[in-house]
Amino acid sequence: MPELRPAGIERRTFLRCTSALGAAAAVTAGLSACGGPSSTADRADEGGGSEGNGTIEAGLSYPLSTGFDPMITSGATPYAANMHIFEGLVDLDPVTLMARPTLATRMPQKINATTYRATLRDGATFHDGSPVTAEDVVFSFERILDEKNASLMAQFVPFIDTVTAVDPKTVEFKLKYAFALFPSRIAVARIVPKKIVEADVKGFDAKPVGSGPYKFIEATREDKIVFERFDEYNGPHPAKARKMVWRLMSDQSARVSAMESGRVQAIEDVPYIDVKRLSATTKTESVQSFGLLFLMFNTADRRFADKRVRQALHYALDTEKIITTAMVGNATAASGYLPSTHPDFHRAATVYTHDVARARKLLAAAGVGRLKFTVLTTDTGWVKDIAPLLKESWAEAGVEATLSIAQSAAQYAKVDGGDFEVVVAPGDPSVFGNDVDLLMRWFYYGFWPEKRYGWSRTAEYKQVKQLLDKAAQAADEETRKQVWGRITDLVADEAALYPILHRKLPTAWNEKALSGFKPLPTTGLSFVDVGRA
Repeated sequence: MPELRPAGIERRTFLRCTSALGAAAAVTAGLSACGGPSSTADRADEGGGSEGNGTIEAGLSYPLSTGFDPMITSGATPYAANMHIFEGLVDLDPVTLMARPTLATRMPQKINATTYRATLRDGATFHDGSPVTAEDVVFSFERILDEKNASLMAQFVPFIDTVTAVDPKTVEFKLKYAFALFPSRIAVARIVPKKIVEADVKGFDAKPVGSGPYKFIEATREDKIVFERFDEYNGPHPAKARKMVWRLMSDQSARVSAMESGRVQAIEDVPYIDVKRLSATTKTESVQSFGLLFLMFNTADRRFADKRVRQALHYALDTEKIITTAMVGNATAASGYLPSTHPDFHRAATVYTHDVARARKLLAAAGVGRLKFTVLTTDTGWVKDIAPLLKESWAEAGVEATLSIAQSAAQYAKVDGGDFEVVVAPGDPSVFGNDVDLLMRWFYYGFWPEKRYGWSRTAEYKQVKQLLDKAAQAADEETRKQVWGRITDLVADEAALYPILHRKLPTAWNEKALSGFKPLPTTGLSFVDVGRA
């Protein structure tokens, strides 16, 4: 099958042309007025010198897609910012994704099967100078658990029954049932100051106040976020720079140019075609992530209610060509819900290899003639590079797909209104945690199947929910793994929403300018424990 670029056009030119279809992915948020181009007036190129001095400048690939309230934010950039602004009782190490105590003096202690206690470190304060108390912890969890707040984090802590303050420094959790992953799972909950949130929740969402090593100073949605070191921070991960300025650079070329010119010391989401060139002058590394490109169907559409049609569109994809051509090898084709590098990886009973004959046979068996549909994709750079190859693969199987490429906000407005047929988009819930229960609940329990792809009407969805709850309440690890394997087989066979591939995340940074920096296996950048050399 011929490639999409005409003969004689150099590969870089081809990919740049396919990337010119729109700007980077975002979800609209009325956070602050859009500013003009980043000015140079607030640039700070000085190095660090002594510990805690200097300014870190970084290039982020996504604009501010939501506010900063950690109870509800889902945007990649504000979530990354919150890792520096807020603390949980327990946080995840941004590089290893292993849980570690942060506001708590140690990991929550098990009193009995359904009771845990955590003690706050002495002297912890919020950025306004007020002390962090057990009352703030109780408030932070209760607002997540309150259904009327529609917290995205609630789906990850359904096992919590009550949270109470034993004394000003001690919090007790009562669980509805034993949940072995409790100590690490509560990392999804960031602790917020009760008095500030209750006084003005919208103001808090726009100007967050936490207890982390960096204070929020200002943000402009498509321009920058500015942080300053919190001098009163007394936790385990103090700021090692005086200031941070995150440049929000949706344009791929702009990020690369900023890195090459030295304007920034690190960028995320290096365009795959630029990795080799950047590596000649800058440290670059591509880290395997859970981050997936998924294929999602509107199962309320009678054509896509038939799983044979959904399976056919997976079999029709030449995923290896997509990975080789558009991603320069920086991904692995999905052979299960998890990437093969995950410690709990289970190879699905159904693995979608490139099989055009099988795709055609499945479509015929489903009684679908010449299938036509519009596929919504986001305008994230690497996704735009892939989009024409999706269309080409489906055309080979006799399927006519029309591409609709736009910002995430516009696309998900259609999805949430039920006005879509097929979606191809990126996703990465591993920013919240890396255990299988959490990763599966994001796409297969609650909001997504019930509000987005309409799978909740099916017996299979009910079975997945029951199995996830069974695994969550299992006392031993082996039982949990067996149940998660059954779920993987089921969602792979159903393919209502299922990964096409898991990608590697290329990051570039200046080793001479930054000390302690490491690339992440999730979207975003972390400067926790990173200094300006």
